[in-house]
Amino acid sequence: MFLLLFLLSCLTVVSAGSHSLMAFATYIVGQTQFPEFSVVLMLDDVQMLYYNSTAWKVVLRSHRDSKDYDEEQRDAGAVFDDMYNSMRDRAFFLNNHLNHTDGANGVHVHQRLAGCELLINDKPGLLQTWDAFDGQNVEEFTFDSEKNYIQMKKPWMTMWNQVKHLRIKYMYEHVYHPVCMKTLRRYLEMEKKNVMRKVKPRVRLIKKTLSDSQGLQISCLATGFYPRHINLTLFRDGQPVDDDQITGGEILPNGDGTYQMRKSLVISEEELREEHKYNCTMKHLNLDNKLDIIFDVAESDPGSFTQSVVFSVLVFMCVVVLITALIIWRKRRAGQGSVSQVNYSPTPSSVQDE
Repeated sequence: MFLLLFLLSCLTVVSAGSHSLMAFATYIVGQTQFPEFSVVLMLDDVQMLYYNSTAWKVVLRSHRDSKDYDEEQRDAGAVFDDMYNSMRDRAFFLNNHLNHTDGANGVHVHQRLAGCELLINDKPGLLQTWDAFDGQNVEEFTFDSEKNYIQMKKPWMTMWNQVKHLRIKYMYEHVYHPVCMKTLRRYLEMEKKNVMRKVKPRVRLIKKTLSDSQGLQISCLATGFYPRHINLTLFRDGQPVDDDQITGGEILPNGDGTYQMRKSLVISEEELREEHKYNCTMKHLNLDNKLDIIFDVAESDPGSFTQSVVFSVLVFMCVVVLITALIIWRKRRAGQGSVSQVNYSPTPSSVQDE
């Protein structure tokens, strides 16, 4: 679970309209049923390569055959081998430096997410890496090719001398970044029909009366969209609702390769009486303009709902009373008709007299 959450949270840093190539690597210290080292390479949200220390072989998972498969294997294999050596050394250091010596069954996990970004104007973006050890974020590197600098946060090293700094900068500038950008552009050409497709979001407004609190929950659901970047905001009287009042907001996958996002807000009975105005706005690459949808919460006011129920009950009782009275009246009328017929029927003697 942490592996997936860490991966998804880091992928959200990629800006809308851009494309990313991300390698998610796992190094395991200790005996498990999993490979000691494994890597999944993702183009945006499409898996391209898989590599592990059991086979020591790059497996291509592309939707199309690549004519440069041998070159891809060579480039990816070299990068992954270097990543393996680096993560193995760092895992040994971190295990002692962070005093993680009594984990479950002696198993520890070192994770790394590393990759580059191609901006919407085909301009190279940042090259970044994130490291975590046993669930703790321990390191972050950022290389900006335009400004030609490296920024490091939460270093695993207590000291970082100038020689090591120059070596790392050289590797990022002349090896990692060029290889990443070259591979990213190649995969974009291979998978452009898949990762560059555009699907507009479908929107649903959901209102649910809360019986326990006599309040109302409103939800704005956007689903079926691609790519995954979307901006969904709930407003109250023209102002964005605070995040701590909203539930949801995660981008979740659908079964057909598209995505969905839902944001919900609970409105108390008191707030309903104040007659605030609520609306949901949405921005997506496939929408020409911002989509703005207004919630009609008045129809779902719990007070109004109670009044309507009482009114309906009264109407039903009146109808029952009227039907009962009509049945009694018809029975009485039928009885009077039968008596009248007996009194005025001609007798045989009277007929003979005529």
